[in-house]
Amino acid sequence: MIAHVLRLLFAALFCLASLTALAEPLTRDDLGAVLPQPYTLGEKLTETGVYQLLNIGQIDAGYVFETEPLAPLPGFSGAPINMLVLLDPDGQFLDVRLIEQNEPIFVSGLGEAPLREFFEQYAGLSITSSIVVGTPYGDSSGGSSLVYLDGVTKATASVRIAHESIMGAALAVARDKMQGLSLQPPAFPDPDHRETLTWEDLVEQGIASRLLVANSEVDAAFSGTLWEDDDPDARADPDAPYLDLWVVDIGPQSIARAVLDDEGFTELRNFLAISEHDEPILVIETARHGLVGPDFVRNTAPGLLSAEQGGFPIALRDADLFFGLAEGVPDGTALILRTDRRLGFDPASEWTLTVQAVREHGVFQPQSGSVALALNHSTPARFFTRPAPVVAAPPWRSALMERRSDLILLAVGLSILVTVLLLRTNALAALRMFTPVRLAVLALVICFVGWWGQGQLSIVTVLGVLRSAVEGGSLAFLLYDPFSLLIWVVTIAGFILWGRGLFCGWLCPFGAMQEFTHHLGRLLRLPRYDPSRRWDKRLKWVKYILLAGMIATVFVAPDHVDTVAEIEPFKTAVTTLFLRDWYYVAYAAAWLIAGMVLFKGFCRYVCPLGAVMAIGGLLRGRDWIARRKECGSPCQLCRVKCSYGAIEPSGRIQYSECFQCLDCVSIHDDPTRCVPLVLKSRAPQRPSSSSRTQTAAS
Repeated sequence: MIAHVLRLLFAALFCLASLTALAEPLTRDDLGAVLPQPYTLGEKLTETGVYQLLNIGQIDAGYVFETEPLAPLPGFSGAPINMLVLLDPDGQFLDVRLIEQNEPIFVSGLGEAPLREFFEQYAGLSITSSIVVGTPYGDSSGGSSLVYLDGVTKATASVRIAHESIMGAALAVARDKMQGLSLQPPAFPDPDHRETLTWEDLVEQGIASRLLVANSEVDAAFSGTLWEDDDPDARADPDAPYLDLWVVDIGPQSIARAVLDDEGFTELRNFLAISEHDEPILVIETARHGLVGPDFVRNTAPGLLSAEQGGFPIALRDADLFFGLAEGVPDGTALILRTDRRLGFDPASEWTLTVQAVREHGVFQPQSGSVALALNHSTPARFFTRPAPVVAAPPWRSALMERRSDLILLAVGLSILVTVLLLRTNALAALRMFTPVRLAVLALVICFVGWWGQGQLSIVTVLGVLRSAVEGGSLAFLLYDPFSLLIWVVTIAGFILWGRGLFCGWLCPFGAMQEFTHHLGRLLRLPRYDPSRRWDKRLKWVKYILLAGMIATVFVAPDHVDTVAEIEPFKTAVTTLFLRDWYYVAYAAAWLIAGMVLFKGFCRYVCPLGAVMAIGGLLRGRDWIARRKECGSPCQLCRVKCSYGAIEPSGRIQYSECFQCLDCVSIHDDPTRCVPLVLKSRAPQRPSSSSRTQTAAS
């Protein structure tokens, strides 16, 4: 019968799969509705929903996009977490906001507030940084360039999935739209590099770059414009230099010492001791341009100078240093500019300095025009060192490291439990203190596996796996919760050895809670209700019907999966420790209270995960509970004593309903309770043949 149900479920699964479709990006209006102020949407750049981000005054501010179309990593509901990401042109996060999620822990457990607070940590971070979720461990605790984000208690796996989606989508946009963005750590001056250099050496080796522009060349650049006749000095002496520009990166000490006098070198070193992330650039202009305009203010960005690298702007600012030049260095207007390496500038790679040549036309309210004069500059790599890229550990490895202590304890506990149940089942069941031992194990399951480890398996994971398998999605989300994954692995292996009994009887925290309430009901001498055998068989089909309905919901109305998953009270009783809205608490408490009179009613009749376990139990490779020929005919003791109704009148064990409580095993081996053994012990001993011969002879 179960095999028939299995075939029907999978047939329904593949039929419903044809009704699903991949998520489409939000429309422009919908995306604009969730976009934070003061930003607005610009041009749509890709079919995957990447838009230009505009600031006040319609100024280009970067990119805005959803994560789901670009990095649809499924969460524990089987559906991706969709977020809105605002990225500036330099690859820094401006904002990250939640659009939609169906993670069970956030839908009705913790609520969305902790998830939204988690996203607030991204503002100001760069996609070039190695960002991880969690806390430092091992060698990462000191001096690491990893950037750590605080996770969300009880939901670390879900926020790690969200983080990987954010980074995956952001890097996809960077590769497509920010070709010049360097994803490697920037170089910085090597403090150990020593080299004696002169100005002539700098010029000869190209360490000092020069841009020489004659008046005639500037005239040619303005030719045909309104300003072509507005520089009489250029017309008077066309061969004279208009711009004679030298550029030197003086971050490396050897280069700085070659161009600055002693006082200037000391001043620079003091400056860099405070501004350790700044790269100083010396610019010298010996012709008539002058580098700065009449309104220039020290310690600000010079209006006539700009720079770019790889197609992206470099922020330049006057370092406000007073310095003298070394002997032999050209004399002229000299500035030391600074740029922050943390903003993407790589001094070991080529970059471009642009100087604006400005002219004005007219006397009253003159009109200004300009042309750009560009100089490419690079400094030899020998003066720099580049830190090895810090590669963040894969999310699954980070999850393993963060929970390694819990995983070790869980692995040891599971190994002991499986070994005892496999090799010493009868000895365990025969213990005089078997019930206290079992209750002690179940108490550990509730406290360690459930409340502490958050290892309560759920139907949500099963539905997520099914949906990912049908849609060809990734199952990587399972790796984000290694604690539960280990329980899943042992549970599935237990199918072959015992059927569903290992998990449902020994490893389910909510099932363990119901068993405790059952014993509490006995202590309180409450009546016990057992449905008739006919109704017991009928009620056991309810869980399969619920499972089929939940599978249908996943593919027909996936947005409501979190709602129907509330059939399970696990999230309330285990994940949130009953800290939820009153109606969820009342529902979970009702099943526990019902367990005082109806033995594990939820597990036996309602649990959709139990239905999955029962189907998985078809993999069982042996009948592990010993039977005698008298079992069922005439002896019915084990059937009567089985609280789960898992023994048929014929004496056959219905393993799809067996919870491995071992009650029947203890009866089977007890000569004072097993009816066939009791009858055998009471039967008169027949005399042996030798005894009869002696009697006859006498």
